[in-house]
Amino acid sequence: MNKLHRYSMFALLYFAQGAILSYFTAFNAIYLQSYQLTMSQIGLIGVIAMIPMVLKIFLGMLSDRVNLLGFGNRRPYIFIGLLIQATCLVLVPGINPHDQYSSFMLTAFLLMTGMALYDTCTDGLALDTTPQNEQGTIQGFMVGGRAIGVVVISSLIGLIQNTTSWTITFWSLAGLSLVPLPLVIFAQERPRPSEKRFDWKAFGAFKARPIIALGLLGALYSLVSNGINQIVNPFLKSEFQIPIIIAGFLSTVWGVGVVAGGLTGGQLVDKLGRQRALHSAIFLCLGAGLALSMTFNMTFAWVLVFVFGLAYGFYETVYFALSMYASDPRIAASMFSILMAVANIGTGIGLGLSGSMVDGLGYRPTFILLALANFLAFPLLPVIFSRSGKSKTIFQPNQE
Repeated sequence: MNKLHRYSMFALLYFAQGAILSYFTAFNAIYLQSYQLTMSQIGLIGVIAMIPMVLKIFLGMLSDRVNLLGFGNRRPYIFIGLLIQATCLVLVPGINPHDQYSSFMLTAFLLMTGMALYDTCTDGLALDTTPQNEQGTIQGFMVGGRAIGVVVISSLIGLIQNTTSWTITFWSLAGLSLVPLPLVIFAQERPRPSEKRFDWKAFGAFKARPIIALGLLGALYSLVSNGINQIVNPFLKSEFQIPIIIAGFLSTVWGVGVVAGGLTGGQLVDKLGRQRALHSAIFLCLGAGLALSMTFNMTFAWVLVFVFGLAYGFYETVYFALSMYASDPRIAASMFSILMAVANIGTGIGLGLSGSMVDGLGYRPTFILLALANFLAFPLLPVIFSRSGKSKTIFQPNQE
Protein backbone atom coordinates (compact mmCIF):
# COMPACT_ATOMS: atom_id res chain seq x y z
CA MET A 1 0.00 0.00 0.00
CA ASN A 2 1.39 3.37 -0.96
CA LYS A 3 1.10 6.32 1.38
CA LEU A 4 -1.80 7.97 -0.49
CA HIS A 5 -3.86 4.74 -0.49
CA ARG A 6 -3.09 4.14 3.18
CA TYR A 7 -3.94 7.65 4.37
CA SER A 8 -7.08 7.82 2.18
CA MET A 9 -8.35 4.43 3.36
CA PHE A 10 -7.88 5.23 7.04
CA ALA A 11 -9.50 8.65 6.62
CA LEU A 12 -12.52 7.14 4.81
CA LEU A 13 -12.94 4.35 7.37
CA TYR A 14 -13.06 6.96 10.08
CA PHE A 15 -15.37 9.00 7.84
CA ALA A 16 -17.78 6.03 8.02
CA GLN A 17 -17.58 6.25 11.81
CA GLY A 18 -18.20 9.96 11.58
CA ALA A 19 -21.40 9.31 9.63
CA ILE A 20 -22.74 7.36 12.62
CA LEU A 21 -21.32 9.74 15.19
CA SER A 22 -23.05 12.61 13.40
CA TYR A 23 -26.34 10.89 14.17
CA PHE A 24 -25.48 9.94 17.74
CA THR A 25 -23.96 13.30 18.68
CA ALA A 26 -26.42 15.61 16.96
CA PHE A 27 -29.67 13.76 16.34
CA ASN A 28 -30.06 10.64 18.47
CA ALA A 29 -31.39 12.54 21.49
CA ILE A 30 -33.64 14.71 19.32
CA TYR A 31 -34.91 11.71 17.35
CA LEU A 32 -35.69 9.74 20.51
CA GLN A 33 -37.24 12.75 22.23
CA SER A 34 -39.71 12.91 19.33
CA TYR A 35 -40.94 9.54 20.61
CA GLN A 36 -41.35 10.99 24.14
CA LEU A 37 -38.33 9.23 25.63
CA THR A 38 -36.72 10.89 28.67
CA MET A 39 -33.05 11.88 28.78
CA SER A 40 -32.45 9.03 31.23
CA GLN A 41 -33.88 6.52 28.73
CA ILE A 42 -31.81 8.09 25.97
CA GLY A 43 -28.73 7.88 28.17
CA LEU A 44 -29.40 4.17 28.79
CA ILE A 45 -29.52 3.54 25.03
CA GLY A 46 -26.16 5.30 24.81
CA VAL A 47 -24.73 3.04 27.52
CA ILE A 48 -26.00 -0.13 25.79
CA ALA A 49 -24.71 1.06 22.43
CA MET A 50 -21.24 1.56 23.92
CA ILE A 51 -20.93 -2.01 25.25
CA PRO A 52 -19.48 -3.35 21.95
CA MET A 53 -16.82 -0.65 22.10
CA VAL A 54 -15.71 -2.26 25.37
CA LEU A 55 -16.06 -5.83 24.11
CA LYS A 56 -13.92 -4.99 21.08
CA ILE A 57 -10.97 -6.12 23.21
CA PHE A 58 -11.91 -9.65 22.14
CA LEU A 59 -12.43 -8.55 18.55
CA GLY A 60 -8.89 -7.17 18.63
CA MET A 61 -7.55 -10.48 19.92
CA LEU A 62 -9.42 -12.31 17.16
CA SER A 63 -7.90 -10.01 14.56
CA ASP A 64 -4.38 -10.37 15.99
CA ARG A 65 -4.58 -14.16 16.07
CA VAL A 66 -6.73 -15.27 13.14
CA ASN A 67 -5.96 -14.68 9.48
CA LEU A 68 -9.52 -15.10 8.19
CA LEU A 69 -9.62 -17.59 5.31
CA GLY A 70 -6.20 -16.44 4.18
CA PHE A 71 -7.44 -12.92 3.35
CA GLY A 72 -5.59 -11.26 6.23
CA ASN A 73 -5.80 -10.32 9.90
CA ARG A 74 -7.47 -6.97 9.28
CA ARG A 75 -9.15 -6.48 5.89
CA PRO A 76 -11.86 -9.20 6.03
CA TYR A 77 -13.00 -8.08 9.48
CA ILE A 78 -13.19 -4.46 8.33
CA PHE A 79 -15.34 -5.60 5.39
CA ILE A 80 -17.72 -7.57 7.65
CA GLY A 81 -18.01 -4.74 10.19
CA LEU A 82 -19.00 -2.21 7.53
CA LEU A 83 -21.69 -4.56 6.20
CA ILE A 84 -23.15 -5.09 9.69
CA GLN A 85 -23.30 -1.34 10.27
CA ALA A 86 -25.01 -0.69 6.94
CA THR A 87 -27.56 -3.49 7.48
CA CYS A 88 -28.58 -2.21 10.92
CA LEU A 89 -29.06 1.31 9.56
CA VAL A 90 -31.43 -0.06 6.93
CA LEU A 91 -33.46 -1.77 9.68
CA VAL A 92 -33.63 1.14 12.18
CA PRO A 93 -36.54 3.09 10.61
CA GLY A 94 -38.85 0.09 11.05
CA ILE A 95 -38.44 0.14 14.84
CA ASN A 96 -40.51 2.44 17.08
CA PRO A 97 -38.20 3.44 19.98
CA HIS A 98 -41.14 4.03 22.34
CA ASP A 99 -43.16 0.89 21.64
CA GLN A 100 -40.14 -1.30 20.83
CA TYR A 101 -37.59 0.13 23.22
CA SER A 102 -35.72 -3.17 23.71
CA SER A 103 -35.60 -3.84 19.97
CA PHE A 104 -34.19 -0.39 19.34
CA MET A 105 -31.50 -0.96 21.97
CA LEU A 106 -30.64 -4.34 20.45
CA THR A 107 -30.30 -2.82 16.98
CA ALA A 108 -28.12 -0.04 18.38
CA PHE A 109 -26.00 -2.72 20.08
CA LEU A 110 -25.56 -4.70 16.84
CA LEU A 111 -24.83 -1.56 14.83
CA MET A 112 -22.10 -0.57 17.26
CA THR A 113 -20.75 -4.15 17.21
CA GLY A 114 -20.17 -3.76 13.48
CA MET A 115 -18.49 -0.42 14.08
CA ALA A 116 -16.37 -1.89 16.88
CA LEU A 117 -15.20 -4.71 14.59
CA TYR A 118 -13.99 -2.51 11.75
CA ASP A 119 -12.78 0.15 14.18
CA THR A 120 -10.39 -2.13 16.06
CA CYS A 121 -9.14 -3.76 12.86
CA THR A 122 -8.59 -0.36 11.26
CA ASP A 123 -6.52 0.63 14.28
CA GLY A 124 -4.60 -2.65 14.06
CA LEU A 125 -3.88 -2.10 10.38
CA ALA A 126 -2.72 1.43 11.11
CA LEU A 127 -0.40 0.14 13.83
CA ASP A 128 0.92 -2.55 11.48
CA THR A 129 1.70 -0.14 8.64
CA THR A 130 2.54 3.28 10.16
CA PRO A 131 6.14 4.31 10.95
CA GLN A 132 6.61 5.65 14.48
CA ASN A 133 7.41 9.18 13.31
CA GLU A 134 4.04 9.35 11.47
CA GLN A 135 1.83 8.10 14.29
CA GLY A 136 0.64 11.52 15.42
CA THR A 137 -0.01 12.55 11.82
CA ILE A 138 -1.97 9.39 10.93
CA GLN A 139 -4.10 9.80 14.06
CA GLY A 140 -4.74 13.38 12.99
CA PHE A 141 -5.93 12.11 9.60
CA MET A 142 -8.14 9.46 11.21
CA VAL A 143 -9.70 11.80 13.77
CA GLY A 144 -9.97 14.44 11.06
CA GLY A 145 -11.61 11.97 8.65
CA ARG A 146 -14.16 11.06 11.27
CA ALA A 147 -14.81 14.71 12.01
CA ILE A 148 -15.26 15.49 8.31
CA GLY A 149 -17.86 12.72 8.30
CA VAL A 150 -19.60 14.53 11.13
CA VAL A 151 -19.32 17.88 9.33
CA VAL A 152 -20.71 16.67 6.01
CA ILE A 153 -23.29 14.24 7.33
CA SER A 154 -24.62 16.52 10.08
CA SER A 155 -25.57 19.10 7.47
CA LEU A 156 -27.02 16.47 5.15
CA ILE A 157 -29.04 14.82 7.93
CA GLY A 158 -30.58 18.14 8.87
CA LEU A 159 -31.48 18.87 5.25
CA ILE A 160 -32.66 15.33 4.41
CA GLN A 161 -34.77 14.96 7.53
CA ASN A 162 -36.24 18.44 7.10
CA THR A 163 -37.26 17.78 3.49
CA THR A 164 -37.97 14.03 3.46
CA SER A 165 -38.01 11.63 6.42
CA TRP A 166 -35.96 9.79 9.02
CA THR A 167 -36.19 6.65 6.86
CA ILE A 168 -34.30 8.31 4.01
CA THR A 169 -31.86 9.68 6.56
CA PHE A 170 -30.99 6.26 7.97
CA TRP A 171 -30.79 4.65 4.52
CA SER A 172 -28.44 7.44 3.41
CA LEU A 173 -26.21 6.68 6.38
CA ALA A 174 -26.25 3.01 5.38
CA GLY A 175 -25.03 3.89 1.88
CA LEU A 176 -22.31 6.17 3.18
CA SER A 177 -21.08 3.41 5.49
CA LEU A 178 -20.05 1.48 2.39
CA VAL A 179 -17.94 4.27 0.84
CA PRO A 180 -14.57 2.92 2.13
CA LEU A 181 -15.17 -0.63 0.79
CA PRO A 182 -13.34 -0.22 -2.57
CA LEU A 183 -10.14 0.96 -0.85
CA VAL A 184 -10.40 -1.87 1.70
CA ILE A 185 -10.90 -4.49 -1.01
CA PHE A 186 -7.89 -3.33 -3.04
CA ALA A 187 -5.61 -2.76 -0.05
CA GLN A 188 -2.59 -5.05 0.25
CA GLU A 189 -2.11 -6.63 3.66
CA ARG A 190 1.30 -8.21 4.02
CA PRO A 191 1.93 -11.25 6.25
CA ARG A 192 2.96 -10.19 9.73
CA PRO A 193 6.68 -10.72 10.52
CA SER A 194 7.62 -13.03 13.39
CA GLU A 195 8.41 -10.19 15.79
CA LYS A 196 4.86 -8.85 15.31
CA ARG A 197 3.03 -12.15 15.64
CA PHE A 198 0.58 -12.65 18.49
CA ASP A 199 2.22 -13.50 21.82
CA TRP A 200 0.30 -13.86 25.09
CA LYS A 201 3.39 -12.70 27.00
CA ALA A 202 3.02 -9.25 25.49
CA PHE A 203 -0.05 -8.67 27.68
CA GLY A 204 2.39 -8.29 30.57
CA ALA A 205 2.67 -4.67 29.43
CA PHE A 206 -0.59 -4.00 31.26
CA LYS A 207 1.19 -4.53 34.58
CA ALA A 208 3.21 -1.35 33.96
CA ARG A 209 1.96 1.61 35.98
CA PRO A 210 2.22 4.07 33.05
CA ILE A 211 -0.08 1.88 30.95
CA ILE A 212 -2.59 1.57 33.81
CA ALA A 213 -2.53 5.34 34.28
CA LEU A 214 -2.90 5.88 30.53
CA GLY A 215 -6.01 3.69 30.54
CA LEU A 216 -7.52 5.64 33.44
CA LEU A 217 -6.79 8.89 31.63
CA GLY A 218 -8.61 7.51 28.58
CA ALA A 219 -11.70 6.70 30.63
CA LEU A 220 -11.67 10.17 32.19
CA TYR A 221 -11.15 12.14 28.99
CA SER A 222 -13.86 10.12 27.24
CA LEU A 223 -16.34 10.49 30.11
CA VAL A 224 -15.91 14.26 30.15
CA SER A 225 -15.75 14.91 26.39
CA ASN A 226 -18.60 12.64 25.34
CA GLY A 227 -20.72 13.42 28.39
CA ILE A 228 -20.60 17.10 27.45
CA ASN A 229 -20.99 16.43 23.74
CA GLN A 230 -24.21 14.45 24.17
CA ILE A 231 -26.06 17.34 25.77
CA VAL A 232 -24.91 20.31 23.67
CA ASN A 233 -27.68 20.14 21.05
CA PRO A 234 -30.46 19.20 23.52
CA PHE A 235 -29.30 22.14 25.68
CA LEU A 236 -29.45 24.59 22.76
CA LYS A 237 -32.81 23.18 21.66
CA SER A 238 -34.14 23.61 25.20
CA GLU A 239 -32.75 27.13 25.66
CA PHE A 240 -33.26 28.61 22.19
CA GLN A 241 -35.81 26.26 20.54
CA ILE A 242 -33.52 25.54 17.58
CA PRO A 243 -35.01 23.41 14.76
CA ILE A 244 -33.37 20.18 13.62
CA ILE A 245 -31.75 21.81 10.59
CA ILE A 246 -29.93 24.28 12.87
CA ALA A 247 -28.84 21.38 15.10
CA GLY A 248 -27.30 19.84 11.99
CA PHE A 249 -25.40 23.01 11.13
CA LEU A 250 -24.21 23.34 14.73
CA SER A 251 -22.81 19.82 14.51
CA THR A 252 -21.13 20.84 11.27
CA VAL A 253 -19.42 23.70 13.10
CA TRP A 254 -18.48 21.26 15.88
CA GLY A 255 -17.04 18.90 13.28
CA VAL A 256 -14.97 21.65 11.68
CA GLY A 257 -13.54 22.30 15.13
CA VAL A 258 -12.77 18.60 15.57
CA VAL A 259 -10.94 18.54 12.21
CA ALA A 260 -8.88 21.55 13.27
CA GLY A 261 -8.21 20.02 16.69
CA GLY A 262 -7.26 16.65 15.19
CA LEU A 263 -4.79 18.08 12.71
CA THR A 264 -3.32 20.45 15.29
CA GLY A 265 -3.07 17.75 17.95
CA GLY A 266 -1.38 15.31 15.58
CA GLN A 267 1.24 17.85 14.55
CA LEU A 268 1.93 18.92 18.14
CA VAL A 269 2.42 15.32 19.29
CA ASP A 270 4.96 14.68 16.52
CA LYS A 271 6.78 18.03 16.82
CA LEU A 272 6.50 19.34 20.38
CA GLY A 273 6.21 16.15 22.43
CA ARG A 274 3.51 14.08 24.06
CA GLN A 275 3.53 15.61 27.52
CA ARG A 276 3.16 19.21 26.37
CA ALA A 277 0.41 18.23 23.95
CA LEU A 278 -1.46 16.38 26.70
CA HIS A 279 -1.31 19.31 29.12
CA SER A 280 -2.69 21.58 26.39
CA ALA A 281 -5.51 19.13 25.67
CA ILE A 282 -6.64 18.99 29.30
CA PHE A 283 -6.76 22.76 29.75
CA LEU A 284 -8.52 23.26 26.43
CA CYS A 285 -11.24 20.75 27.35
CA LEU A 286 -11.66 22.35 30.78
CA GLY A 287 -12.07 25.84 29.34
CA ALA A 288 -14.45 24.77 26.58
CA GLY A 289 -16.73 22.89 29.00
CA LEU A 290 -16.95 25.81 31.40
CA ALA A 291 -17.61 28.23 28.55
CA LEU A 292 -20.58 26.16 27.34
CA SER A 293 -22.23 26.66 30.73
CA MET A 294 -22.17 30.40 30.07
CA THR A 295 -23.98 30.28 26.71
CA PHE A 296 -26.73 32.91 26.85
CA ASN A 297 -27.35 33.63 23.16
CA MET A 298 -27.07 31.77 19.87
CA THR A 299 -24.34 34.03 18.47
CA PHE A 300 -22.07 33.02 21.33
CA ALA A 301 -23.19 29.40 20.95
CA TRP A 302 -21.83 29.09 17.40
CA VAL A 303 -18.38 30.16 18.58
CA LEU A 304 -18.39 27.91 21.65
CA VAL A 305 -19.54 24.87 19.69
CA PHE A 306 -16.52 25.34 17.39
CA VAL A 307 -14.18 25.77 20.37
CA PHE A 308 -15.55 22.67 22.05
CA GLY A 309 -15.10 20.74 18.78
CA LEU A 310 -11.50 21.94 18.66
CA ALA A 311 -10.93 20.78 22.24
CA TYR A 312 -12.63 17.44 21.54
CA GLY A 313 -10.56 16.69 18.43
CA PHE A 314 -7.31 17.88 19.99
CA TYR A 315 -7.71 15.78 23.15
CA GLU A 316 -8.83 12.69 21.24
CA THR A 317 -5.91 12.84 18.79
CA VAL A 318 -3.37 13.32 21.56
CA TYR A 319 -4.74 10.39 23.55
CA PHE A 320 -4.96 8.12 20.49
CA ALA A 321 -1.37 8.95 19.52
CA LEU A 322 -0.18 8.19 23.07
CA SER A 323 -2.00 4.85 23.01
CA MET A 324 -0.67 4.03 19.55
CA TYR A 325 2.90 4.69 20.65
CA ALA A 326 2.47 2.60 23.81
CA SER A 327 1.00 -0.45 22.01
CA ASP A 328 3.16 -3.57 21.69
CA PRO A 329 3.35 -4.58 17.97
CA ARG A 330 2.83 -8.27 18.88
CA ILE A 331 -0.65 -7.50 20.16
CA ALA A 332 -1.16 -4.20 18.33
CA ALA A 333 -4.92 -4.40 17.77
CA SER A 334 -5.54 -6.10 21.13
CA MET A 335 -3.57 -3.62 23.20
CA PHE A 336 -4.85 -0.55 21.40
CA SER A 337 -8.42 -1.89 21.59
CA ILE A 338 -8.06 -2.52 25.31
CA LEU A 339 -6.94 1.07 25.86
CA MET A 340 -9.81 2.26 23.64
CA ALA A 341 -12.24 -0.07 25.45
CA VAL A 342 -11.30 1.48 28.78
CA ALA A 343 -11.89 4.88 27.20
CA ASN A 344 -15.24 3.64 25.91
CA ILE A 345 -16.22 2.57 29.42
CA GLY A 346 -15.74 6.22 30.27
CA THR A 347 -17.93 7.17 27.31
CA GLY A 348 -20.70 4.83 28.45
CA ILE A 349 -20.53 6.21 31.97
CA GLY A 350 -20.42 9.76 30.64
CA LEU A 351 -23.49 9.28 28.43
CA GLY A 352 -25.54 7.77 31.24
CA LEU A 353 -24.23 10.21 33.83
CA SER A 354 -24.75 13.37 31.81
CA GLY A 355 -28.32 12.36 30.92
CA SER A 356 -29.16 11.69 34.57
CA MET A 357 -27.41 14.87 35.70
CA VAL A 358 -29.42 16.95 33.26
CA ASP A 359 -32.68 15.42 34.51
CA GLY A 360 -31.67 16.12 38.12
CA LEU A 361 -29.60 19.32 37.98
CA GLY A 362 -30.18 20.98 34.63
CA TYR A 363 -27.85 21.62 31.72
CA ARG A 364 -25.60 24.40 33.02
CA PRO A 365 -24.54 22.72 36.30
CA THR A 366 -23.87 19.53 34.33
CA PHE A 367 -21.49 21.37 31.98
CA ILE A 368 -19.64 22.86 34.95
CA LEU A 369 -19.28 19.61 36.90
CA LEU A 370 -18.12 17.61 33.88
CA ALA A 371 -15.62 20.32 32.93
CA LEU A 372 -14.16 20.42 36.44
CA ALA A 373 -13.66 16.64 36.30
CA ASN A 374 -10.69 17.40 34.00
CA PHE A 375 -8.67 18.21 37.12
CA LEU A 376 -8.72 14.50 38.00
CA ALA A 377 -6.28 13.94 35.12
CA PHE A 378 -3.36 15.76 36.73
CA PRO A 379 -2.44 13.09 39.34
CA LEU A 380 -2.13 10.59 36.46
CA LEU A 381 0.40 12.59 34.42
CA PRO A 382 3.50 11.98 36.58
CA VAL A 383 2.78 8.25 36.43
CA ILE A 384 2.25 8.19 32.66
CA PHE A 385 5.48 10.05 31.99
CA SER A 386 7.54 8.48 34.78
CA ARG A 387 11.14 7.72 33.81
CA SER A 388 11.51 4.83 36.19
CA GLY A 389 11.29 1.11 35.51
CA LYS A 390 9.42 -0.22 32.51
CA SER A 391 8.08 3.18 31.57
CA LYS A 392 11.36 3.97 29.78
CA THR A 393 10.24 1.65 27.00
CA ILE A 394 6.86 3.37 26.71
CA PHE A 395 7.59 7.10 26.48
CA GLN A 396 11.06 8.25 25.52
CA PRO A 397 12.39 11.25 27.48
CA ASN A 398 12.86 13.37 24.35
CA GLN A 399 9.17 12.89 23.50
CA GLU A 400 7.83 14.07 26.81
